[in-house]
Amino acid sequence: MLPATSKLCAAISYRHLRNMTGLRRQAAVAISQELSRLASRSPGPSTWIHQVRRRSSLLSSRLEEKPFSEMEMSYIKQGEEALQKSLRILEDQDDWKTETVAGNGDKVLSKVLPDVGKVFRLEVVVDQPLDTVYGELVDNMEQMGDWNPNVKEVRILEKIGKDTVITHEKAAATPGNIVGPRDFVSVRCSKRRGSTCVLAGMSTTYGAMPEQEGFIRAENGPTCMVLRPLPGSPSQTRLTWLLSIDLKGWLPKTIINQVLSQTQVDFAKHLRQRLARPA
Repeated sequence: MLPATSKLCAAISYRHLRNMTGLRRQAAVAISQELSRLASRSPGPSTWIHQVRRRSSLLSSRLEEKPFSEMEMSYIKQGEEALQKSLRILEDQDDWKTETVAGNGDKVLSKVLPDVGKVFRLEVVVDQPLDTVYGELVDNMEQMGDWNPNVKEVRILEKIGKDTVITHEKAAATPGNIVGPRDFVSVRCSKRRGSTCVLAGMSTTYGAMPEQEGFIRAENGPTCMVLRPLPGSPSQTRLTWLLSIDLKGWLPKTIINQVLSQTQVDFAKHLRQRLARPA
């Protein structure tokens, strides 16, 4: 009975406290202090006190959160949409065709989707633990231009909450300048669930970054990278990269396919080189 009552009280309290201005923090603190007092009466806190204390802590953090604007919420939803679409594509194992298989086992597959077009899928194993790979691709995102010759610059334009960022990326010129200068404005969403990390994204519009002179504004997405520890070998990471890009402009499909598949192979090579360097 007590656990059910505590849950009900926590829910009711949250709805009312959320709309209060002067006493919100004081109320949350008072709840926490009262729970501590109750806990001190017995040799050890009961399960239900632990549960409510945890909910109280969550309540306090929620009361401190800065609310998102309507525009920020739209970006968060776009990131979630990119993540869900990407995972649905990867979950469908049918009709993938092999584009490239490297000597080290790196593989690029592709398929054509009615509502997206041609997508590419890189499958590699990196000899580094998941946290190291995740840190390089997410925490050090803006340094990608330092080690990936296919990227000229990645710049974070805005951070929204813990999981969502707006970025501007400039692609480096291709050999022979087959594909002219391209840039992208993207919303990116990163999620960690247990031992799996998903980094998803798609093109978006951002008022502070209009089309740039000398660049063709290309579009990407849905796209994502999935990171998982290699079964039986936690010091290695399996990386799956779903790539979907519309480069815009007048380019033959044969050239586009060649450039995109080679871009993925090159990415794996340069990522390994980057991670192999001393910290």
